[in-house]
Amino acid sequence: MADDAGRVGRGGRPTRPGHPARTGRRGSLRLRITAAAVLAVALTLGAFALVFALVQQAVLADAPRSAASADVDRAVAALAGGSSPAVAVSGDADGALVAVFDSAGQLVATGGDDDLAASARQLAGAASGSRVSLDGDDFVVETDGAESVSTTTSTPSPSSSLSASAGPSASPSPEPEPAESSSDDDDALDEDDAAEAARDAADDASDAAEDASAAAAAAAAEGDDDLDVETVTTRWDVVAARSLDEAQAASSASLLTLGVAVPVALLVLGVTTWFVVGRALRPVESMRREVAEVTAANLSHRLADPGGGDEVSRLASTLNGMLDRLDASATAQRRFVGDASHELKTPLATIRQHAEVALLHPERIDGRALAGTVLGEEARLTSLVQGLLVLARADEGALGVARRPVDLDDLVLTEAARLRSGAATGAGGGAASGSGSTSGSDERVDRGVSVDATAVGPARVRGDEGLLGQVVRNLVANASRHARSAVAVGLVETADGRAVLTVDDDGAGVATDDRGRIFERFVRLDEARDRDAGGSGLGLAIVAEIVRVHGGEVRVETSPLGGARFVVDLPADPA
Repeated sequence: MADDAGRVGRGGRPTRPGHPARTGRRGSLRLRITAAAVLAVALTLGAFALVFALVQQAVLADAPRSAASADVDRAVAALAGGSSPAVAVSGDADGALVAVFDSAGQLVATGGDDDLAASARQLAGAASGSRVSLDGDDFVVETDGAESVSTTTSTPSPSSSLSASAGPSASPSPEPEPAESSSDDDDALDEDDAAEAARDAADDASDAAEDASAAAAAAAAEGDDDLDVETVTTRWDVVAARSLDEAQAASSASLLTLGVAVPVALLVLGVTTWFVVGRALRPVESMRREVAEVTAANLSHRLADPGGGDEVSRLASTLNGMLDRLDASATAQRRFVGDASHELKTPLATIRQHAEVALLHPERIDGRALAGTVLGEEARLTSLVQGLLVLARADEGALGVARRPVDLDDLVLTEAARLRSGAATGAGGGAASGSGSTSGSDERVDRGVSVDATAVGPARVRGDEGLLGQVVRNLVANASRHARSAVAVGLVETADGRAVLTVDDDGAGVATDDRGRIFERFVRLDEARDRDAGGSGLGLAIVAEIVRVHGGEVRVETSPLGGARFVVDLPADPA
């Protein structure tokens, strides 16, 4: 009681007597499986969402950049073809802005979304692929350079000699006077009129440049040396910007969807796994409760098979098989204890009976007869105890076998000669043709049984000579006890490396149904359980154990003499 009261579990909590100490945290296989499944799926979905967001952002951002690059290419092509900057960037598109800057960085023309025209100067100096903020929104920028080529022609001034000889001639065309612009007119123009005027002027300049180029080309072709041709190259910087609002909105929507879908999916997965695992483990928990109630008093209880042929069903079959073995072992143990008690009680009762008679009536019993009786019963007790020791060591796997070459034919011939002399000893005989022989009786066989050993041939095995001699003694003594008149022994070494020993008798034989259990302990087929005729029932059990540890087998067949034939099959010594 004090020991039980002093036992504590983990965390200092006391345990109740008869109950195992609880662990600090009760492990639940159901909870662990659910948590592992949810965690694995969460990690997988998290990695997928991260990769998806990065790829989607790259893909969505690539579309505005491609559009901006197309805007730049279109404007550059127009400028290279001689179009004016205003014409090159003309067009209206929401979320797009195209600007042309001259070599000095001054804004020349803009196109695209009119609401963004006021922010065009912010694009000056922007690099390709960069992002800028226009009117509170993010834009991706693409830039490129463009060149436009224009030509001008002029007539040279006449020399003094030519002017003197020629007389009056037309004077050079006077330079056109620049038109004077009134400040009042400039103030009257609004920004749209100024842009329109700039575009018209650019168009006129472009047309004049084309005409001049054509005239220069024609003059050059005609070899007119009087015209001077001048080529003018103008460099432009074209910058296009596209809004990222749509890409960012689509990316945000996708992330929002994933942010809602992933937790919901994990919640559904966790609940589903919890119920599925719980349903799958329900039969296991039921079997656990049933097995916990099995004790030595009800080993015959068996678990119900849940069916289905799955792992749970196989577990139930395995547990039932274990219970079968435990039940059989407990039954055999109880039978063994009962039979051993009965066998030990009989010689002890005989000794006590003779001792009491000698005490009460010393004149009626001879001392020599009393001593003979006591010695005989003592020999039976010694043989029985020795047999029990052999079987106990065999059960524990401690039946020592000294592996050395043994001439089995010498052992067989020695036992045959002993039987012929009428002094058969059986250090551990067993149940035989219908009965089990004693485990070490020294009883005399005076019934005139003939022994035929002509079929004994040479055979050598590896094993323990003492234990193999006990096998031969038990079988020969068993056969002589149940033979009517004849016993035959044979030994042959087969071509496949086996040594086969046969012991035949002409007794009643062994029924087919009893040939399997005759090697069990304390099994005697004699209903009267006569100790002198049937023995203790340990001899053949000892034979079976010794043959087993030597790597052989023993069986019962029908003898050609009409009784029983015991066959011992052992591996022969290859040397």
